[in-house]
Amino acid sequence: MSGVMTAQAKPQGPRGSAAALYTLLSVMFINMMGFGIVVPLLPFYGASFHASPQLVALIFSAYSVGSFIGEPFWGRLSDRIGRKPILISTLMANCLCYGALAFAPNIYWALIIRVLGGMCAGNGSVVQGYIADVSPPEERAGRIAKIGAAYNIGFILGPFVGGILAKPSLGTTGFRLPLLAASVLGACAAFGVMMLVRESRERRPRGRQPSRWAMMGYAARHPVVGRLILLTFTVGFAFSGIELVFPLWAHHRFDWTPSQVGLCFGISGAISSPTQFFLTGTLSKRFGEARMLAVGMAGTVISMCLQPIIGDGGIVTYSLMAMTALCSSVAFPNSGAMISRSIDSEVQGQVMGLNNAAGAIARLAGPQGMALAFSAINVNAPYFVGAAIVAPAILLALAAGQAAATRQATGRRA
Repeated sequence: MSGVMTAQAKPQGPRGSAAALYTLLSVMFINMMGFGIVVPLLPFYGASFHASPQLVALIFSAYSVGSFIGEPFWGRLSDRIGRKPILISTLMANCLCYGALAFAPNIYWALIIRVLGGMCAGNGSVVQGYIADVSPPEERAGRIAKIGAAYNIGFILGPFVGGILAKPSLGTTGFRLPLLAASVLGACAAFGVMMLVRESRERRPRGRQPSRWAMMGYAARHPVVGRLILLTFTVGFAFSGIELVFPLWAHHRFDWTPSQVGLCFGISGAISSPTQFFLTGTLSKRFGEARMLAVGMAGTVISMCLQPIIGDGGIVTYSLMAMTALCSSVAFPNSGAMISRSIDSEVQGQVMGLNNAAGAIARLAGPQGMALAFSAINVNAPYFVGAAIVAPAILLALAAGQAAATRQATGRRA
């Protein structure tokens, strides 16, 4: 962007950047495991306050509202003062929020704490900015995918730990131990960043940074970033909605129990995580980020369309859910990598934050929209609506890739 001096990233050699990556991987795994401990317990936690289903739903949504606020804010701040202090402060604040949730006096305080927790945990843009700072452009898709794999593994293990620690028969008190465990994991993650992660960029003086409103306009007009943010919203809307509806759909169609639904999600996560860790980067290098993003979206459309048609409550249903997870694990890291290639380094965190904020709004609106389709149209409608929403994302991915190639050929970046 004109009129803004480029921030200086601290140089790191291949060994240094790899060490930073794997340290960050372990830290984010610990942090996401804490998040995973809490999420499946929230309906029971809300019920322990005798909350209505609407209030319990608000407890879920509150986290996404907080993330929507936090992502661009922390990303912008990290562009100016550095990634490390923001990571430490947000992880510690999230740790305190889990602790406060353990001793919330009523459901309304719990709701406020969840909003604050979502805001503090909205540091994905800072993590992605750090990866962009320390990684060569051709390595970014693979490294962002590895971060996604660490998130997935933590989220798979977290509910298992939370289920063991929770004692719902004791009422609200029975949820204190898993919440405190999540708080301790957050503190460990903050300590890990403090001791092991090296800062990736120089602190910049105040006043050199464009306003958030200017950045929103910049992102919307940018031929690559604008299309990818729209893709993030549309695909996130469909994905989050299907995640909510799938248990209801499977119970209605096949009389599935919660254990069968959990097994299906577990299998999907077990397939997508190794794919993200070992294959996504290699595929992106070989075939191109835009092409792999489009291929992933196409596979998602196919699996969504086939699920209500040939899903049998057995191996086919499991396979199609796994295919959806596989396609998303191949696709999404390429979006972040393409954005990082297309913008100046001084606004990496802020633009990543806007992209992640679009995802947060999608996670808020998607479940509501798909639940409406499920109840007002028919039980299969969410899958066809989801496919219709995702299909244009294929063209968005290809158009963004073409625009990125044109700008690279002409030497343009901002």
